[in-house]
Amino acid sequence: MTASRTPDSHRGPTGLANAYTSATSSSFADFLNSIGHDREAPTHAAGQLSGQAGLQIPHGTTIVALTYADGVVMAGDRRATMGNVIAQRDIEKVFPADDFSLVGIAGAAGIAVELVRLFCVELEHYEKIEGTALTLDGKANRLSGLLRNNLGLAMQGLAVVPLFGGFDADEQRGRIFSYDVTGGRYEEREHHAVGSGSSFARGSLKKLYRSGMSAEQAVLAAIEALYDAADDDSATGGPDMSRRIYPVIGVVDQRGVSMWDDEATGALVEAVVNARMSAPDGPVAPLTPSPGE
Repeated sequence: MTASRTPDSHRGPTGLANAYTSATSSSFADFLNSIGHDREAPTHAAGQLSGQAGLQIPHGTTIVALTYADGVVMAGDRRATMGNVIAQRDIEKVFPADDFSLVGIAGAAGIAVELVRLFCVELEHYEKIEGTALTLDGKANRLSGLLRNNLGLAMQGLAVVPLFGGFDADEQRGRIFSYDVTGGRYEEREHHAVGSGSSFARGSLKKLYRSGMSAEQAVLAAIEALYDAADDDSATGGPDMSRRIYPVIGVVDQRGVSMWDDEATGALVEAVVNARMSAPDGPVAPLTPSPGE
């Protein structure tokens, strides 16, 4: 971002720009514009660069989310690719957005991480200005607006596709939202996945998902889905047992967000990997008769 000098006539008695001491908007993005930060300049510059032949940037891949009895589980693999090269083996793609929501990212990695940081500040800024936190729907709408502002980059091939989930205090349940590059917001039922391995992960979740699962069962299903995605999508990284690199796991319920540590995640990952030694395609969903049979 580039900043322009604030005219003296727009400064208060403390020497700060009036916008700093008399915020009129609960949107941090609007606040940046009010103090003279040009948020469009980097977009145009990056868009021109993305069109240059041979330019490659790291991309994050697969994120899965599913509801369980008390909230939402979100998990992401750790691989970032740059063309046919593994750019990073331990990138983090799932983050706490605030105390009661999680956001996962797929797409242009650098822009995605910056978008998540801005989103987190947006939520914190709103709470400071308004004295109360946004509702879960309000948070989902704010993320939609940030994506819409990124449309110029997306049209140049630098797209970001997030997955958002959280605990809705009003409805006392976990909810999941997906997005398209234009900022379109869609609420998903039960489970969803985004990224290059998403089709394989969704197929896995369709067979493994059960309503009323515990948090540990939901985490196990997420790990299995990421394993299946890595099995068929080269851009999705499977568990790296030699380097102890495991999926990033976040869980949110009425008590708030908790991020699983490597010890807890590693135990389930090891169980999944060991089971795949004898059943490479993973667990098989039981066949149940149709009603009336």
